Amino acid sequence: MKYLFAILFSISIISATSMGKIESISNAAISSCSDAVTLFITLLGIMCFWSGLMNIASKSGLTQKISNLFKPIIKFLFPDIKGDKKASEAISMNMTANLLGLGNAVTPLGIAAMNELDRLNGHSTEASVSMKMLTVLNTASIQLIPTTVIALRLAKGSQSPFSIMPAVWVTSFLSVCAGIAVIKAAHCKDTVKSTNKKKRTASL
Repeated sequence: MKYLFAILFSISIISATSMGKIESISNAAISSCSDAVTLFITLLGIMCFWSGLMNIASKSGLTQKISNLFKPIIKFLFPDIKGDKKASEAISMNMTANLLGLGNAVTPLGIAAMNELDRLNGHSTEASVSMKMLTVLNTASIQLIPTTVIALRLAKGSQSPFSIMPAVWVTSFLSVCAGIAVIKAAHCKDTVKSTNKKKRTASL
């Protein structure tokens, strides 16, 4: 990405210089810096709020209740964690944050969940099915309330920042279904290969 941005920046400078609009580039750079700081502060407030809320939920025992609520879903999506309490709670909180569309605020919860799955996987160099599934669910997750996107739209002066919600519900649902289907299909294929290999080995 750094090379791509360097190329785009160089092209912009060369084009602006050749067209006599270098002043426009300077003004855009200054205004963009100001916008970036404003956007950072807006997103930082949201991330701090939800991260603190999740921490309170963890200490108050709410995570256990949420884990029980998500138990059937987790059992289906992550069958190899075998009801491990810490892993289930970490995954539940990560899924909750994704449902709320918290964007970058989900990252710490996702890392915590991945660490628990890595522990169950014996710190192997090869990712387990559950680790792959968690990656997919974080990349393409159902968002009931796209908080980060709504905040961005609001910061940019949108008159109806919540109008995108129906589109987000449909697209996120379809994307997560497609991701789950791919992981499940790949797991079934690997299972069949492993079974056939064991049969051939036994026959020898």
